[in-house]
Amino acid sequence: MDTAGKDGLIRHVLSGLNPAGTSVVSFKQPTNRQLSHDFLWRVNRELPERGEIRIFNRSQYEDVLISRVHPEMLLTQHIPGVTTLADVGDAFFDRRYRDLHHFETYLRHQGFVTIKFFLHLSRDEQTRRFERRIEIPSKNWKFSPSDMQERAFWNDYQVAYTKMLTNTATKKDPWYIIPADDKGVARLIVSNILVKRLQDLRPTYPQVTPETQTQLRQTLAKLKSNEL
Repeated sequence: MDTAGKDGLIRHVLSGLNPAGTSVVSFKQPTNRQLSHDFLWRVNRELPERGEIRIFNRSQYEDVLISRVHPEMLLTQHIPGVTTLADVGDAFFDRRYRDLHHFETYLRHQGFVTIKFFLHLSRDEQTRRFERRIEIPSKNWKFSPSDMQERAFWNDYQVAYTKMLTNTATKKDPWYIIPADDKGVARLIVSNILVKRLQDLRPTYPQVTPETQTQLRQTLAKLKSNEL
């Protein structure tokens, strides 16, 4: 939900990673070009290269959240078979859940490791954070009237989140539901999970071939003898 602390969590928890192999992608409202493709197209374009870490600020799961609360938006997305609101029911979203699951499975088969976090924010805490954005001048830039419009659909979003989490969580690709009312606690929990998952991967530096080791020794000898 808005004000859950996504940006701050990314900044505090992941800023220690090597920037040469780490990047962040923020998925906002789809552009006309993106809507001219399948709904996973823009996500597929942003996948990291092998050996890189890419952080998705929002992701493909948005496509079973906002559109579930506002199904009318799907009528302009050129989706085959979707011409009226009657076409956007449980069967449509069940198919999307399956597509997301298959996409995750495909990525896993290609060697990608996906770690999914959901920041669970209470309505009362969101109220306090919105109030601070209005009352503190230095935070005014964060406030958007559209946030208030979406807040009116709070209960609908809770239903959409529950369905999304239930239908896209698997043993191999689970969701980590993080209590987000306390930002410090949320960041600590995410940090601990990431450390554990990275340790499980046992990352190592690339192996140097015997030929390269020989070249390195020769180069070192030349450096020490001032030949280079």
